[in-house]
Amino acid sequence: MAEISIRRIIEKTLTGEIRIPSFQRGFVWEPEKVAFFIDSLYKGYPIGSLLFWRTNERLDNERRLGGFDLPEPTKGYPLDYVLDGQQRITSIFSVFQTELLASSTSNWMDIYYVLGSSADGQQSQFVPLDADAVDIKLHFPLNCLFDSVKYRKATEKLDDVTKVEVDKLQEIFKEIQIPFQLMETDDRAHVAIVFERINRTGVPLDSFQLLKAWSWSTDFDLQEQLDDLSAELADYGYDGLTADQDLLLKCFTGYILEETSPGSITKLNGENICTNYDEIKNGIKSAVDFIRSELKLDSLKYLPYPAMLVSLVKFFGTPKKGGATYTDLQRQSLIKWFWRGCFSRRYSSGVNSAHENDLQAMKKLAGDENFDICSFKCEISPSFFTGNVFNLNTVNTKTFIAMLASTPPRSFISGANVDLSEPMKLANSKEFHHIFPAKHLQRLGLERSQIYCLANFCFLNNADNQKIKDKAPSEYCKMITSDNIDEILTSALCPTQTFSLDYDTFITERAKQLVSYSKKLCGITV
Repeated sequence: MAEISIRRIIEKTLTGEIRIPSFQRGFVWEPEKVAFFIDSLYKGYPIGSLLFWRTNERLDNERRLGGFDLPEPTKGYPLDYVLDGQQRITSIFSVFQTELLASSTSNWMDIYYVLGSSADGQQSQFVPLDADAVDIKLHFPLNCLFDSVKYRKATEKLDDVTKVEVDKLQEIFKEIQIPFQLMETDDRAHVAIVFERINRTGVPLDSFQLLKAWSWSTDFDLQEQLDDLSAELADYGYDGLTADQDLLLKCFTGYILEETSPGSITKLNGENICTNYDEIKNGIKSAVDFIRSELKLDSLKYLPYPAMLVSLVKFFGTPKKGGATYTDLQRQSLIKWFWRGCFSRRYSSGVNSAHENDLQAMKKLAGDENFDICSFKCEISPSFFTGNVFNLNTVNTKTFIAMLASTPPRSFISGANVDLSEPMKLANSKEFHHIFPAKHLQRLGLERSQIYCLANFCFLNNADNQKIKDKAPSEYCKMITSDNIDEILTSALCPTQTFSLDYDTFITERAKQLVSYSKKLCGITV
């Protein structure tokens, strides 16, 4: 593996040869981490290798290096863009260079060597300090080690012993060689794959920014467009959608290319996005409106599979600002497709394949209201409701909640319609309650998996739940003043004899009713 010295890194950065692509994150290391990194360099500990992408093409968008605006290249091409090691290179340049003034200091602190410190393996010999915290008898600045004039000035008043110490310090840093790899190519698709691979083990970097950096025109800023879309969706519980860049990427590649594989982004360019953006935006808005109005899901958090949006956007995408129009047959097909997709766990595995099939199906449905988009297999058994525990973070629970919300439910004691707007928007558990109270079942000695199975939950106004507390159904049913008990139970998808059943029988009977209703939603003949 090739090696590069600290001085050479500084020189190549000052001449504009080393550059930071804008799809990289900004500099995020805290001063303490920079000092610890410098200590590792000083002691010869492995700090990993750098990866440069050498190219003869200048990127349209680049990022500053920490607090510094990078100079324009003075030697033309090639240029070396940092693909891996940006935090390390930024730290090295910021610590040791003396020619550029930082345009943004943010939380930067200069790094100092602690004079007289021992080379302990664990304890760092370097510290970050503000100027007013520096003791010149104790702290030696690193930003003069590669500047002979400043180095002479910084050492002239030191005693002979200390001068020897800092001379050795300077000698070590001048001799340090950092391993690096160089990838020479003008094939950006290849770079995208490498970039995603090297970042897959760390915090993922979004390919959306990669695409933006490479191909955006000056009159179209994707982030600004998405910010506007997020503001439009904020009041509807779907503002988080624009923060899910992986989902957005799939909406774009799905709509334009009818595929969502990881490599599909490399087939897009800025012109693709600009040309189709309005159609995709309108598709997203119409899909959200459909989900909220037809499926009663007022929060992205309650959507069992957010990936289903990708397919819906393909159907609803249109240049019309008012959104796509659709027939009642198409509406029924989309609803049935949604429920079958949820209960069959269609998007739990093989997502790319499911998307490819559904995207093509949605395209055909948009042109033919009679096209069947629900030909995939879907089986529903009582165990779905008896064997799954209520947990708001699971797909099965979200599917169950969506099903309960479709009825719409009425609260047991008051008989009033349960207001779903807040719980379904805020995604909290205040309005979800046990039909057989947990404490009541605990007294009977039941296990948690039995008490918290899906079949024992319903929507219930919090005020009514406070009245029920830990009472058995046979007791709290006496508080119901409504003459429409059967209607209340039916709205909650409960058997009409609920209040007279023992728990095991209730779970069995309710599971049967839930299966029957879910099959109806899925268009499965009972």
